[in-house]
Amino acid sequence: MQYLNKKKCLALSLLLSLALVAPVIADTLSDTRQRGSLRCGVNPDLPGFSSQNSLGEFSGFDIDFCRAVSAAIFGDPDRVEYYPVSAVERLDALRDGRYDILSRNTTWTLSRDADYGDYAGVSFYDGQGFMVRKVSGIRSALELDNQAICVSRGTTTELNAADFFVESEMRYRPLLFDDVSEAVVAYAEGDCAALTSDRSALAAQRASFDEPDAHLVLPEVISKEPLGPIVRHSDPVWENIVRWTLSCLINAEELRITQDRAAALANTNSSPAIRRMLGIEGDAGSKLQLAPTWCSSVVRTVGNYQEIYDRHIGPETAIALERGVNSLWTNGGLLYAPPVR
Repeated sequence: MQYLNKKKCLALSLLLSLALVAPVIADTLSDTRQRGSLRCGVNPDLPGFSSQNSLGEFSGFDIDFCRAVSAAIFGDPDRVEYYPVSAVERLDALRDGRYDILSRNTTWTLSRDADYGDYAGVSFYDGQGFMVRKVSGIRSALELDNQAICVSRGTTTELNAADFFVESEMRYRPLLFDDVSEAVVAYAEGDCAALTSDRSALAAQRASFDEPDAHLVLPEVISKEPLGPIVRHSDPVWENIVRWTLSCLINAEELRITQDRAAALANTNSSPAIRRMLGIEGDAGSKLQLAPTWCSSVVRTVGNYQEIYDRHIGPETAIALERGVNSLWTNGGLLYAPPVR
């Protein structure tokens, strides 16, 4: 009998130990609803993607993605708390729970996916490049041998630049900064011959200079930079909501559901695909634990992917980025979203 009691105690101790080390499943959706707002980590200052006006109000391509997720959850795009975060601290802050989505120019890599969180898709396809002053006479990245390069530390930018100089058999002289904004200031003050970053970021920074035409983004693209929103591990419901919000934006452009037309299309005999997108048919909303009109709310209040792109970084803006690889797959680009059905 004493032996059996010892076995029972040992088994109970083992079960308690397993319970203590078992991972806690997060419930970000419930926490967000209870709080009444979405917490979003963003870039403190990247024109076109994330920046503040004199009133402290954020706007930009990445900001509108946060607003889209808010619209999917609350039916209101403006229930968002923004957390400006540097490149060095952004991933640790996500993992530590300071915010629930990181919607900031952050490249999808294996190590980040494994160590910090789950990427919910690619919202912008980019590549790294270099910017120089035209007066320097430099017209190719292959002319940067032993030239000082301004670069932000702790980023894929730093690693890619080092690889590029090794592969090109050139001497690499990096000037490292904690964030790209500091690197931009150093470049503007003439501390380095070139600034390296994602080409979209270079275009944005160039547009912010007093004399944009005095600067040139060199033609070489030295890396792949798939940028997209990230959420913490172990919360599949939340990951699905963020992933399908991005798919809603892309599918809406493909189906030509615009901000102005969304409400009208909901009241017409539209195609089955459009009816599923707008919540008239099917149960997509319930599968995501959202209202039937979750995607309709996103498009009506924020717009589709094209509208967001054109509003902040498209050809008619100061940044003037052509769609290129960020065009829909039907137009020769890489944007492709799974269907809502």
